[in-house]
Amino acid sequence: MMYLWKSVRSILFIVPKGGIGMIQIRACTIADLIVLQEMSIETYYDTFAPYNSEKNMTAYLTSAYNERQLAKELNDPNVRFFFVGVEGIPAGYMKVNVGTSQTESLGDDSMEVERLYIRPSYKRQGLGSELLHFAVDLACQERKRAVWLGVWEHNEAAQAFYASEGFVRTGEHSFFMGDDEQTDYILTKELV
Repeated sequence: MMYLWKSVRSILFIVPKGGIGMIQIRACTIADLIVLQEMSIETYYDTFAPYNSEKNMTAYLTSAYNERQLAKELNDPNVRFFFVGVEGIPAGYMKVNVGTSQTESLGDDSMEVERLYIRPSYKRQGLGSELLHFAVDLACQERKRAVWLGVWEHNEAAQAFYASEGFVRTGEHSFFMGDDEQTDYILTKELV
């Protein structure tokens, strides 16, 4: 299902993008819950279903992306979601965490990019880079020392993308997909 954004008042960033038109990045609000939920499920499933059992995918999607959980995250002052859109159509999203909402205790001087997903039909058009650059700029404005994220150990394409953006491997942690314990590499970009 495609949605058009109803308001331009909340657009934070607009840039002409050769070949795909104008892109916009805007903060998500509780009013965006259903669109965020649908996009989260769509993009996560597209990225990870080929590598995980249907049972584990269902368990994770039900837990992470139910309305109650997303509403809790949207209302957390240490969590922010952003949509990236092309010509008013949401094409992807990002979730950033600071303070105690980070999934690892890396301090108040760090910002986590917990989720960054692009809809399949918008991949490989530079939208992920725009969101990541936006996160780094936001972290700089907020005087953070570093931006970090977790990436699945088998997602070599994502690892290469983040390496090209200046992120280096600094650790790892466990991530549970249903009952399957998986390893995410922690990648960090120092800002100062």
